[in-house]
Amino acid sequence: MRESLRFLLGDRLVEIDRCDPTLTVLDWLRLDQRMTGTKEGCAEGDCGACTIVVGRLDRGNLRYEAINACIRFLPTLDGCQLLTVEHLKGADGSLHPVQQAMVECHGAQCGFCTPGFVMSLLALRLNEAEPSVGRIEDALAGNLCRCTGYEPIIAAGRRMDAIAPREADPFLREREAVAARLAALNDTETLALQGEGGRFYAPATTEALAGLVAAHPQATLVAGATDVGLWVTKAMKRLDPVIYLGRIEALRTISDDGDHLRVGAMACHIDVRNALAALSPQLDELMRRFGGEQVRNAGTIGGNIANGSPIGDLPPALIALDATLVLARRSETAIERRSIPLESFFIEYRKQDRRHGEFVEAVLVPKLAGSMLFHASKVSKRFDEDISAVCGAFRLTLGSEGRISEARLAYGGMAGIPKRAAAAEAALVGQIWNETAVTAAIAALPQDFTPLDDMRASAHYRLKIAGNLLRRFLIETTQGATETRVAGLLAEAGHG
Repeated sequence: MRESLRFLLGDRLVEIDRCDPTLTVLDWLRLDQRMTGTKEGCAEGDCGACTIVVGRLDRGNLRYEAINACIRFLPTLDGCQLLTVEHLKGADGSLHPVQQAMVECHGAQCGFCTPGFVMSLLALRLNEAEPSVGRIEDALAGNLCRCTGYEPIIAAGRRMDAIAPREADPFLREREAVAARLAALNDTETLALQGEGGRFYAPATTEALAGLVAAHPQATLVAGATDVGLWVTKAMKRLDPVIYLGRIEALRTISDDGDHLRVGAMACHIDVRNALAALSPQLDELMRRFGGEQVRNAGTIGGNIANGSPIGDLPPALIALDATLVLARRSETAIERRSIPLESFFIEYRKQDRRHGEFVEAVLVPKLAGSMLFHASKVSKRFDEDISAVCGAFRLTLGSEGRISEARLAYGGMAGIPKRAAAAEAALVGQIWNETAVTAAIAALPQDFTPLDDMRASAHYRLKIAGNLLRRFLIETTQGATETRVAGLLAEAGHG
């Protein structure tokens, strides 16, 4: 095992021998390095004031990602490059094109949130040439501003490439050299750090992960930390030990296996969205609203499932698609795997069918057949960057004469787990897909769910939404000219 954390801070190599497992990048920057350009606004990954850019190797290529520093644990940066707003200044003291664009477009007033906006725009610039207004808005959805208004900041996003071409950007000019340095840092040894707050392990292979989970069954497994980070910053939990899965390249792989996709547990939401969008534009829109871009860069499909939240947006969609979960653990001689329907993984609130030493390795997602109709909807108080009140995902298989031969209706936010609506499904099977069938299914929903009242919605509202989402499904599949989506998102995406 390797006992030192290694990463690049800008172009400077940092090596740390002792580190608490849940020390956040934000606290390390501000308190240890005195780099105070990165701000703390919410400490829960919501406001974007703490946005940094992390460069990591992805199949040998350097990939830049905007990340929330307030909920990212410092040891997870092993083998990466960390960029903050301080690194944007030119050698002669000049502003970076993103900063200059913000000045010219009057994109700041009080300035507290400005470094976060600058870093989100930097990540966009490093990854995409001449982004559209829609892409700029998506990239900035995880950054909140209380005083400037967003139009000048969006204008800065449109202006930054005109100030200086991307090819001249120092970060892009040095990309290959940085990638080579990171390749030298990335090894197959397990990182094992000790700090006053506990132990941190980061294996580089699935085999090493299985051994660690078997040896430390009480450990907290961390993927993107988009939820676990809040256990630390808000609930003040001490996690010991922590096992981080982010160094295992095999768990990030997404493959097309003919009739289904195989998605590794550590595939981030950005990549999962791109893969699932090929199955249905409904999935593309659903995943576009997963937090902000910082959350989508860090959060993973495996973490979203293993966390077991009843209001996670992805499990209802995957259950409706009849996805299979692959679980793995170490046996006496090798890694032992079992596959189960995803819907059976969720037993009750925060309790899953996970045996001693098991971890989520992959998700198998069937493709849609030509006779199938699919729908996914999310209802939340805010359109962007908000948790669902109700999420619904439905798949119907139509037989002869347009009759429904199979129905899979899955909901989040309606029970302690993501759950299918068995009575409503029974009301649909054998019926023609029309208003009469939908009315019968809606009438059956109270047999399936007794939702709770909470801060996001009342029980009555949730049942009403659950039925209305089914009706929206009918309208979208039988009345194509009727607009049912905010701002025509599917049409904007080019999906019609």
